[in-house]
Amino acid sequence: MNDIVTTKWKIVSLVLLALLIAAALFPFLREQDSDLGPAASVNGVAISKQDVFDALLAADGGQTLSSMIDEELVRQAAEAAGVEVADEDIAEQMDAIKGQFPSEDDFLSTLAMYGMTVEGLEEQMAVEVQLKKLLEPQVTVTDEEIQTYYDENAASLEEPEQVKASHILVATEEEAKELRQRLSGGEDFATLAAEQSLDTGTVDAGGDLGFFEKGVMEEPFETAAFSIEVGQLSEPVETSNGFHIIQVSEKKAAYMPTLEEKKEEIREALVNEALSALSTTWLEEQRTNADVEEYL
Repeated sequence: MNDIVTTKWKIVSLVLLALLIAAALFPFLREQDSDLGPAASVNGVAISKQDVFDALLAADGGQTLSSMIDEELVRQAAEAAGVEVADEDIAEQMDAIKGQFPSEDDFLSTLAMYGMTVEGLEEQMAVEVQLKKLLEPQVTVTDEEIQTYYDENAASLEEPEQVKASHILVATEEEAKELRQRLSGGEDFATLAAEQSLDTGTVDAGGDLGFFEKGVMEEPFETAAFSIEVGQLSEPVETSNGFHIIQVSEKKAAYMPTLEEKKEEIREALVNEALSALSTTWLEEQRTNADVEEYL
């Protein structure tokens, strides 16, 4: 994975982490003036929601409140500047976050773990879009800066060898062998994957995993996928998830992209880097000029 993608994912990871922490604390902040009642009971001894609120507040309440103040400052500035957020803007941000997870199920389970919904995350991401639209006009990236980045990071920009593969996941080796026989007999791979695969993340796509490079899949799966020829079926491959039959549909050799191929990606990375630095200064100025009172 090249430095551009790594940097972008790190930024999104930090944003997601902050939003998830805020989501965990916000319900308690919203109800703090009411009778919260019990959160749990252990052998008849109650743990109150107030106790949970106090613990969350002590652990991260100050930072969460600070983030919420920043979000409100962004909303007010965006409204004053007439900044609008379109559905397409939110979708782009959501795709960036989802791209960090191995599958849609992993993404949804992480949100559920923190008591957050997709709709709630989309609402939070609107603030990120507003901030970017407010500050991006102040950022300029020149062709010379893009060329310099390309020259200095040539090694990390190289595209690794990749394969595009589909798989069918089953519980036992016997099932995998039987499926391989059926496939060798001419049955359609995507149809059998939709009917038989235990991988809920790819079953609707006929087992299609898309392109992936080395270091992404478990070692036995990776070895099989990169060793078989296009169109060939693997023997049953055992991983921690079960047994797989793999079929590779396309291969890409490693290559060095041209500057033109990477130009917009580099530009976006440099813009995001500049925005990250600029947003800190901008928020400090907004706080200085705003009437902010904290009561926690």
